[in-house]
Amino acid sequence: MPSQLFLPLQIKSITLKNRIAISPMCQYSAQDGFANDWHLVHLGSRATGGAGLIIQEATAVSPEGRISPEDLGLWKDEHIEKMQQINRFIISQNSVPGIQLAHAGRKASAAAPWEGGRKLDETQGGWNTVASSAVAYHDNEKAPVALDKSGIQKVIADFKSATKRAVQAGFQVLEIHAAHGYLLHQFLSPLSNFRTDEYGGSFENRVRLTLEIVEAVQSEWPNNLPLFVRISATDWAEGGWSIEESVQLSKILKEKGVDLIDVSSGGLVSHQQIPLGPNYQVPFAESIKKETGMMTGAVGLITEAIQAEEIIASGKADIVLFARESLRNPNLGLKFAEEHHANIQWPKQYERAKIK
Repeated sequence: MPSQLFLPLQIKSITLKNRIAISPMCQYSAQDGFANDWHLVHLGSRATGGAGLIIQEATAVSPEGRISPEDLGLWKDEHIEKMQQINRFIISQNSVPGIQLAHAGRKASAAAPWEGGRKLDETQGGWNTVASSAVAYHDNEKAPVALDKSGIQKVIADFKSATKRAVQAGFQVLEIHAAHGYLLHQFLSPLSNFRTDEYGGSFENRVRLTLEIVEAVQSEWPNNLPLFVRISATDWAEGGWSIEESVQLSKILKEKGVDLIDVSSGGLVSHQQIPLGPNYQVPFAESIKKETGMMTGAVGLITEAIQAEEIIASGKADIVLFARESLRNPNLGLKFAEEHHANIQWPKQYERAKIK
């Protein structure tokens, strides 16, 4: 039986040549939001390495939405040109370029990991952060400013403007980041959302901003191109966002025209208890797919070809997203194809290394 991992996947007008996707991974290597040659090589090498979909790192819709001062951004037209170059190369390798649009909320204004990841104040190049409620991620940090109605409308408008630029930049898949404790997740979870207006309290109110942003993005994103949403399926903390709510939200997103749920977990609170292990998040992707009939992506400690094959072959998810394993091996697609004896097209420049 041929490898299921290397079967193409049609999503609207886009065909992924296989089910291997590269997760968005922050590189902390931009200046003023601009992509550069590091991003060209980083993303381009995963395209030559055989992945079907390459999703650019969390790209901020506004300067204050960046996780760190070195994050990519798409809040001004000048950001578009370099991304166009990168996307042209990815497409030339028969891969699909995607982008993840994001706002970090209270987890913004942080140093790069290799600089300690600490919260930066204004004297260190940081800025005041915003969130659903004026509650900090860590108790010893300055509390964010709770967004008022005009602030919420600005966030929605920023996602819409960034989407318009993403189209101009040539991206073919767009993912809205509503996971990992960033702004939309901060609205979704009762552990970070203590609002008493129409954006807080009930499930319907807590999901409101995410749905409004989906609608704003759809007003600029071509309806023949795939739209993904990444969620944290659970907060891994008592009283937090749950898999049951994730299923409920996914049903609504499906009705709204979202094509795929990229299923991660955690990241909202520092006291989370995550039972790390191979495939630890896959059951969430499987549950959402089973309960909603929606396409899902599986992610998290998936490192072996046999793992990825089983996930696709057993119908637990439709794509498998790789992060750290793709950092260890940019040629992940080529390697997995050899292991599964899948006869795929290699870059001509690399063909002499292909095992016949």
